[in-house]
Amino acid sequence: MQPSDMQPSDMQRTIAFFMELDRLKGVERRNRLADGSRRENTAEHSWHLGMAALVFAAHATEPVDVGRAVAMALAHDIVEIDAGDTFAYDQGAELASKEAREQAAADRIFGLLPPDVAAHLRELWDEYERGDTPEARYVMAIDRMAPMLLNLAEGGTTWREYGITRDRVVARNGPHVEPALPGVWQHALAQLDTFVETGTAEG
Repeated sequence: MQPSDMQPSDMQRTIAFFMELDRLKGVERRNRLADGSRRENTAEHSWHLGMAALVFAAHATEPVDVGRAVAMALAHDIVEIDAGDTFAYDQGAELASKEAREQAAADRIFGLLPPDVAAHLRELWDEYERGDTPEARYVMAIDRMAPMLLNLAEGGTTWREYGITRDRVVARNGPHVEPALPGVWQHALAQLDTFVETGTAEG
C-alpha cells in the first residue's frame, strides 16, 4: 500500500498499533541484563534479537534473508503484550496454556493494523512459530542464544533462583542454536562449562 492509497482509518489503526507496542516495554522477563542490575523487558529483548539477526548472519549454516529475519525478530514476541512472558523453563500451567494465549494475543494485536500490514506481520509471527524456514530457524537460534549469553555474563542469577541445571540449559538451547549457529554454540557451551566448574564465565 502506497501512502497516497491510505485511508484516514488506516492511519488511525497504524497509530493505534504503534501506541499499543509501547506496552511491551512493561513486560518483564525472568533473565537479567548482562550487568545484573535488573530484569530485562520484552521490548529490550526484541531489539537485541533484531540486532543479533543483523550481525550473526555470517555465522549461520543456512543462507538467510537478513531483512526478513530482523523483521521476524522484532515481531516474534509482540504477543507478550497480552500473553505475558512464559518462563523458558516453565513446566506447569503457564506452559500448557502458552500457545492458546499467544494465538489469541496475535489475533487481537495484529488485528489492530490495516489488513494488508496485519497479514504481513502475522505471517512473520506464524512462520517463526512453525520454525520451518531458514529465517525462522535462525531467529529461533538467536532467541535461545541471547538469554543464555546474558545469564552467563551476569552470573547465572536466574538459573540459580529457579534451580536450572546445566543439562536443562543444554537441552533447551542446544537443539536450536547448535545446528543454526555452531560456532556460537561452541563458544556458549565453553562458557557454560567454565561457569559450572568455577561459578563464573569468561568471555
